Amino acid sequence: MLGTIVNVVAVVVGSAIGLLVRSRLPQKMVEIVFQAFGLFTIFLGTKMALGGDKIIVLVFSLALGGLLGQAFRLDERIDGMGDRLRRLFHSNNDKFTQGMTTAFLLYCVGAMTILGAIEEGLGNPPTLLLTKSLMDGISSVALAAALGIGVMFSALPLLIFQGGITLLAMWLGEFFPQYMIVELSSLGGILLIGLGFNVLEIKEVKVLNMLPSLLVVLPLAWLAEHFGGAFG
Repeated sequence: MLGTIVNVVAVVVGSAIGLLVRSRLPQKMVEIVFQAFGLFTIFLGTKMALGGDKIIVLVFSLALGGLLGQAFRLDERIDGMGDRLRRLFHSNNDKFTQGMTTAFLLYCVGAMTILGAIEEGLGNPPTLLLTKSLMDGISSVALAAALGIGVMFSALPLLIFQGGITLLAMWLGEFFPQYMIVELSSLGGILLIGLGFNVLEIKEVKVLNMLPSLLVVLPLAWLAEHFGGAFG
């Protein structure tokens, strides 16, 4: 778990630096950083989304995952959790939940997260996760400057998600084939595009309700891989 622990520490430290920078910036500069981050999120999401090649899998994953999220009212539950954390720590940042969930998705939906966690779980040096830690630490400075203290709290779901994959790899070996990682990363990119729309206030996209699609895509990708053209 060394790689994940270093990653969590990097996010916390980077966020602390970003909050310090945020407190010293005029509001107009905070807003321009916020907009720059929104544009970057759309760019990164587009780049990731284009990596997938099973279009039907992605469409059905988003639709089914969105229906599941809506049924369980994930957006309301996560917003409520974010509000409770915000009150607990006496934060007046109205973008607390957005910062937490946006940072979590940026840190966790890419192929480097899954491959790095599996690499460490199989007993190899955590080279990928240490590289990712440096990238996430630098990113968290800009994220926290734009979105506030919620970015720092993304370290908790990061620890659970990334650490959980490492533990699974320790027990089960390489349980994510490469084709699943590709489609999972592509779907994560689509969700990031939705987040970018939310950040820039172009259109409200219920990204939180679509989070179950990250689970739905795995069995659908398996069906596409083993039963061919009907899903590809």
